[in-house]
Amino acid sequence: MAAHLLLALAVVSTGLYAGFMLIFQTGIMPALARLSDDQFVPAMRRINETVPRAVFLVVFLAVVAFPAAALAVPGEDRSDTQIWLVLAGLVCAVLNHLVTIAGNIPLNNALASSVSSPDAEVRAAFEGRWNRLHAVRTVLILASFALLVWAAVV
Repeated sequence: MAAHLLLALAVVSTGLYAGFMLIFQTGIMPALARLSDDQFVPAMRRINETVPRAVFLVVFLAVVAFPAAALAVPGEDRSDTQIWLVLAGLVCAVLNHLVTIAGNIPLNNALASSVSSPDAEVRAAFEGRWNRLHAVRTVLILASFALLVWAAVV
């Protein structure tokens, strides 16, 4: 019973996070791309200040914690297929986080500390790299979500 609940929580938290990442990929960043440099840079700084708050951080951690817990808790009626699917979903979530921590966060920090640089230079150093990394982590978390859903219905 506990393993089923943990898997359900893994699906829900990963779905929430995947939706957030997808909306950023398909809506927010394309909208920001239409802004001028002097609008884009401060807008992205404000987003980077606002997003990493309590609710986001709980979901961010949950997408790794719940699948890991679902694997750690014994489940008598789990198949090998279900275990491998949850493990694969967890690996995708961890890879998503590694891209975020090693790629996007350093770019966010560089953007935050570049207040004395011209906006055009700041944007040129930030936007393309950040978007490529974000596309990778979006695909990873969508894959994680799909794998966990599959595990839940097997």
